[in-house]
Amino acid sequence: MRILLVEDEKGVANFIKKGLEEELYTVDVAFDGESALAFVSVNQYDLIILDIMLPDISGIEVCKRLRQSGIETLIIMLTARDSVTDKVLGLDSGADDYLTKPFLFEEFLARVRALLRRRTTELADLKYGDLRIDVGSHRVYACDKEIMLRPKEFAILEYLLRNKGRVLSRTQILENIWGYDYDPSSNIVDVHMKSVREKIYEVCNKDYIRTVRGIGYSIDLEKQ
Repeated sequence: MRILLVEDEKGVANFIKKGLEEELYTVDVAFDGESALAFVSVNQYDLIILDIMLPDISGIEVCKRLRQSGIETLIIMLTARDSVTDKVLGLDSGADDYLTKPFLFEEFLARVRALLRRRTTELADLKYGDLRIDVGSHRVYACDKEIMLRPKEFAILEYLLRNKGRVLSRTQILENIWGYDYDPSSNIVDVHMKSVREKIYEVCNKDYIRTVRGIGYSIDLEKQ
């Protein structure tokens, strides 16, 4: 799951980012509203955590612009304000939930999990050929046998299946699975991709992932 955190206080942002990454989420951070809109314009997120008090345009305005442009990504508003009026403004602008600072991190994580469960229960299983991903339970099957993938391996296979028919570059995979903070010269994508392929082949004797030399990877549409 990929999350965009929009928070101008760097100490708070680093704390939240670290906590979310320990829960195996991929987290990008924007420190102002304009940067947040730029991130969303080029990436797909499962959740946006949006502070209201930002140095340029407010979180309320960011939320309104996202909804007006048709972006339906789940949004949690964060604010130091605790008035009913502020909560109503946040929710009326299109936010899905609202949390007042300071908050207990356990409650924050519970809110995140609850919203993401809402999203995954609305999604059908991902299927292609003999591959099937149970999105809600994070389980993967090949030829009706469950294969055990590590969290990043699961995220890679899910990303490929959601984009079957497209060739995804190593940079796209790195940014969507590991986030922007990762070294682009790393071979971590290739290492994880090799592991995913081997695990599928071991139980299904098929390699559904095609390497496009010099570009990246895609689901092999001829192997269905």
